Amino acid sequence: MKKCCILVFGLLFVCSHSALAEQIGSVDTVFKLFGPDHKIVVEAFDDPDIKNVTCYISRAKTGGIKGGLGLAEDTSDAAISCQQVGPIELSDKIKQGKDKGTVVFQKRTSLVFKKLQVVRFYDDKRNALIYLSYSDKVVDGSPKNALSAVPIIPWGAR
Repeated sequence: MKKCCILVFGLLFVCSHSALAEQIGSVDTVFKLFGPDHKIVVEAFDDPDIKNVTCYISRAKTGGIKGGLGLAEDTSDAAISCQQVGPIELSDKIKQGKDKGTVVFQKRTSLVFKKLQVVRFYDDKRNALIYLSYSDKVVDGSPKNALSAVPIIPWGAR
């Protein structure tokens, strides 16, 4: 009984720590007779540390019975595009280069071990924010990844 309770609380913990992203839309890619179809989901999230940067991620979501129950492992395919949506002010920590890659987004893509992550870097020389998305499960010797750059430009100045 004790092991059962630990398992249930463990599953609740895993499910409760999904990233906060707003689903924008989705398209079905494969019809499944039982359970939801396989699809590509588009989600948006705001950088938690830098105001006025929004990132959009498209990712594969496995359907079927296992997918409907949250037991399926999603593929590692994902794309990212980040945009400046207003004036950007960087903290001193980021400006001074002490922020050498910060995880700004995580989404579980399997029940236990696999996550889609987004890491932010600051390129001082080019005054740009770089967002790298990757799956932390190695696929064919290297993780699948995608990149988006946000040049920091004056906002509203004419």
